[in-house]
Amino acid sequence: QIKLIESGGGSVQAGDSLRLSCEAPGGTSIYFGLHMGWFRQAQGKEREFVAAISYSGRSTTYADSVQGRFTLSRDNAKNTMYLQMDSLKPEDTAVYYCAGDRRLWNDVISTSFSAGSWGQGTQVTVSS
Repeated sequence: QIKLIESGGGSVQAGDSLRLSCEAPGGTSIYFGLHMGWFRQAQGKEREFVAAISYSGRSTTYADSVQGRFTLSRDNAKNTMYLQMDSLKPEDTAVYYCAGDRRLWNDVISTSFSAGSWGQGTQVTVSS
């Protein structure tokens, strides 16, 4: 298991922005080859996929609900992935979880990081 640490959550108003970070501490050997993604779970609902980015950064995929509002990036020199969330809506309120998985990209996406490592989550609350 790889340790993943999320940060950047908070409480904002609808239309505001937040940037979440997910760091994989422990050096290059831990981070190398790690595809990463974000999931979220609202109270009383199942966890859902938000977005994912390949280790190289060349491939990204987003849920329809966040396409055009959320943007993924990563800085491999800092072992960190970022999720820029703009035009936030109350329905974006959830605990956001970071995931990391080294399997083939297609396998990671098709299985929703099922064999990967997960962070503890960070709360995002959007008020109307």
